[in-house]
Amino acid sequence: MTGAKWHLPADRFFGPDPAQRRVAMELYQLVADLPIISPHGHVDPGLFADENATFGTPAELLIIPDHYVFRMYYSQGIPLEALGVPWGKGEQDHRKVWQTFADHFYLFRGTPTGIWLAYVFDQVFGIREKLSGATAQAIYDQMVEKLGSPEFRPRALYDRFNVEVLCTTDSATDSLQHHQAIRSSGWKGDIRPTFRPDDVIHLLRPNWRPNVDKLSELTGIEVRSYPALIQALEERRAFFKVMGAVATDSDGTTLATGELSPREADEILQRAFAGGATAEDAARFFGHMLMESARMSIEDGLVMQVHFGSYRNHNQPLFDRFGPDMGCDIPFQAEFTRNLRPLLNKYGNDPRLTFIVFALDESTYSRELAPLAGHYPALKLGPAWWFNDGINGMMRYRQRVTETAGLYNTVGFTDDTRSFPSIPARHDLSRRVDANWLAGLVVRDAVDMDDAREMIQDTAYRLAKQAYKFDRETGE
Repeated sequence: MTGAKWHLPADRFFGPDPAQRRVAMELYQLVADLPIISPHGHVDPGLFADENATFGTPAELLIIPDHYVFRMYYSQGIPLEALGVPWGKGEQDHRKVWQTFADHFYLFRGTPTGIWLAYVFDQVFGIREKLSGATAQAIYDQMVEKLGSPEFRPRALYDRFNVEVLCTTDSATDSLQHHQAIRSSGWKGDIRPTFRPDDVIHLLRPNWRPNVDKLSELTGIEVRSYPALIQALEERRAFFKVMGAVATDSDGTTLATGELSPREADEILQRAFAGGATAEDAARFFGHMLMESARMSIEDGLVMQVHFGSYRNHNQPLFDRFGPDMGCDIPFQAEFTRNLRPLLNKYGNDPRLTFIVFALDESTYSRELAPLAGHYPALKLGPAWWFNDGINGMMRYRQRVTETAGLYNTVGFTDDTRSFPSIPARHDLSRRVDANWLAGLVVRDAVDMDDAREMIQDTAYRLAKQAYKFDRETGE
């Protein structure tokens, strides 16, 4: 097979100034081979529950589960079904899916997804030819061969990628059977659940009532009142913690925190059980449950994460046909100064709480979140996330937050991936961008080289380990 090759020079993504480029390369080389801490993502833990598990076909690996990929194709009028999406309803011939993917691969030029995929093909699979319509089937054959070999099974790649810890995202009603299988298998890989209660605390979510019933079944607590809900959530958090969890996570389209009385909370909950909860009820209840989450985190030590700023399922006809996670979540402008004040006034001064906020509205970082994190001991800034984790987005993030919050009120890098082989690609890009950012500070004499060497190791490894309390477990 002949054709154009992937272009991955050693000093890629660094600025054009020669002096800055030399410094960036030196800093990057300090962290290029550090272990990967992945505290938030969406990799299926079932991939690691069985030592003989595989990733399936190339289409199942890189296309079908990854909304970063298929949303771009949909934007160009390519039906999701042509890409095998959603599972079980789309095109069943994965060679056809792959051909469609390859025919339109040029759509990713200049995007983070294009950068990640180039790394996956070249660095992970050793496929030097660029993917195109002409090379599609030959590359598919190469990938099928590799994916069928022991070296490309999930556990083998986990070790090859030098992943130190990988956290998944799991509903409060998840049995964690895969996590239990991993723990009982004797494999040394560190795969941890993350507690996500959204399906039982967002009162207007689809299937809210069945999810509450499942919570009752799992805990043996009949959740028909607000005190029972709190008791059941605390019990599930304790179980997740026993299974290795270090954090919780929530998201929403409203973030107006505020405390309800137990009576008010129960009255809203009873309206929800009767099918009469309003949008205002749901927003107030979620804001109250964030307050409760902070209280619980102080008591049980779990890090509290909030991912905010995504209008979920914006494309209603697509949601009606296929359900959630079809690539049609869209950022919106957010407000934090007023909305977080009740929570921060009550719990933000308590050093026992680590409260990590992720936002999609870039403007809010310099306007609100960096000043908040630069004051409240509990509040830390999540990294550039989702729509913002490309070269320019990550650079803007550093420029927007550092002068106000400093580096040490941030928490390193979060890959947020759904495609496991992209993890090293995403971390590599982050490390290069941070090396380039720090090199710019060095050549402008804003920091000296000794400080920059410490800072790059912090951004690549230490901050995440410290924020999510992995360092406490190892005694480091």
